[in-house]
Amino acid sequence: MTTSAAPVAPDLKKTALNATHRALKAKMVDFGGWDMPVEYPCPGGGLIAEHMAVRTGVGLFDVSHMGEIQFRGPGALAAVQQITMNDASRLKDGQAHYSALLTARGTFVDDILVHRLSENDYLLVVNAGTKDKDYAWMRSQVGGRPGIHLSDYSAYYSQLAVQGPRALETLKKLTKVELGAIRNYWFTWGTVAGVANVLIARTGYSGEDGFEVYIPADEATTVKVWEALLDAGAEFGIRPCGLGARNTLRLEAGMSLYGHEISEEINVLEAGLERWLKLDKGSFIGRDALEAVKASGGPKRRIVGLEMVERGIARDGYSVFDAAGRQIGVVTSGSPAPFLKTNIAMALVDAGAAAMEEMVVECRGNRVRAKRVALPFYKRAK
Repeated sequence: MTTSAAPVAPDLKKTALNATHRALKAKMVDFGGWDMPVEYPCPGGGLIAEHMAVRTGVGLFDVSHMGEIQFRGPGALAAVQQITMNDASRLKDGQAHYSALLTARGTFVDDILVHRLSENDYLLVVNAGTKDKDYAWMRSQVGGRPGIHLSDYSAYYSQLAVQGPRALETLKKLTKVELGAIRNYWFTWGTVAGVANVLIARTGYSGEDGFEVYIPADEATTVKVWEALLDAGAEFGIRPCGLGARNTLRLEAGMSLYGHEISEEINVLEAGLERWLKLDKGSFIGRDALEAVKASGGPKRRIVGLEMVERGIARDGYSVFDAAGRQIGVVTSGSPAPFLKTNIAMALVDAGAAAMEEMVVECRGNRVRAKRVALPFYKRAK
């Protein structure tokens, strides 16, 4: 039996779909100051059903809480280069990449997506709970430079994520844009469900193919597109999906989460994100510290993947030990993996222990054996 969602606290921010989520009797929580759905108890629903819908069909997420910050002007590229670890000079118009804002120590202010709208125009998408901090930090670092205009446009966008192997088939019913021509981490503009000038990006945070659509943030427009997407995906078993499934999907796909695998206490090399770190691009915040870490022999800790081989679920914050009982680290993210049908975790462990084949996790007072496995745990077929 389902009950109505609890009343929203007056100090929580709401997306344009808040009333829609509550009408669906979603379980709502405070997520980074936003009133957001964790899961939808529709018939046969819940987190596992939502997770499996994305892995085998299609799911729809409201991610309108994410922040959108625009850099415009002839100094935009230089400013983006100074505050991010990836090389934005390599981006073409209509291309995006994963990157991060770093502290002087090479740790994380936040991880972000950078979109090149044009030569002097970049859109940075940041995490919801850190948006205000990120924007203030950006302004403090490069806001006074000539030839640049920084604007927080988060309140102007609703962002919907259509994820899963049937995502393209779902979205193409609502647009004349040739979606198949959009490569992974590229984007374009088009009309979706009758709404013009929609940014359509082929990115995602689920480990599956999918698209994000950025639409005007008014309730009428957002609800219109949300309902149109649910109707379009009905034949593929589309489900509205909450933050619970978003978390288990990204964990299966080995994707980092701010405050877990990345934080102001974890540096890029410890996090295992060297792929997106471009030390050769020139000066940027955090570069000197990371070069020093490499010169000193590498990071002292590393993120590893674990699969439990005994009964037990490794949860965030649980201690990790070697076979001799010496504590070597801590679980950063852990849960059952609905598609893989096992219990998995990512853990930050001493670098000297990162190659160990077996480790032990203390789960609610019990020492439970786990084996180290390569990340990601799950990788979709191309």
